[in-house]
Amino acid sequence: MTERTNPSDPALVDERIQRLTTDALVTRRGYLKILGVLSGGLAAGNVAVALGAFERRTEGAEVEMVIADDVDAIPVGGEVRFSYPTDNDPAVLLRLEDELFVAYSAVCTHLACEVLWVRDERDLFCPCHDGHFDPSDGAPTAGPPKRPLPEIVLERRGNSIVALREGRIREEH
Repeated sequence: MTERTNPSDPALVDERIQRLTTDALVTRRGYLKILGVLSGGLAAGNVAVALGAFERRTEGAEVEMVIADDVDAIPVGGEVRFSYPTDNDPAVLLRLEDELFVAYSAVCTHLACEVLWVRDERDLFCPCHDGHFDPSDGAPTAGPPKRPLPEIVLERRGNSIVALREGRIREEH
């Protein structure tokens, strides 16, 4: 049987006892302070969002851009994906009827996921949280989104469709 011996260095013994008896780096009071600061920051952020402090950076943008050179190539119910007003802003052009074209930002107004066109159901769909938008006016029809999709004002020039600016075309109800 091996005999157990105490460490010969009294400084080592004192260091081990100090480690075992010292409080943690973060006390309960310190932890609660951190939790309080984080909660306050999250609450302030929610209030800022609710008050509209973070508006769309492209709202009201006026950039003229040709979306489609040949409207006859777009079938009724068809779509054209494009970026507007910058390369980082996905958008969608829809041909709802023979002479009815609409375009919207393809960024969901709920949590900024990309909206998809479901042709068979005639529905603009956000797969992230099951949001749905009416393709005729961009208004939310189901799911968590409360605001309509930003519209893109279009103009037909001959056989082309040109985006003029971003903004509401129709009055909101």
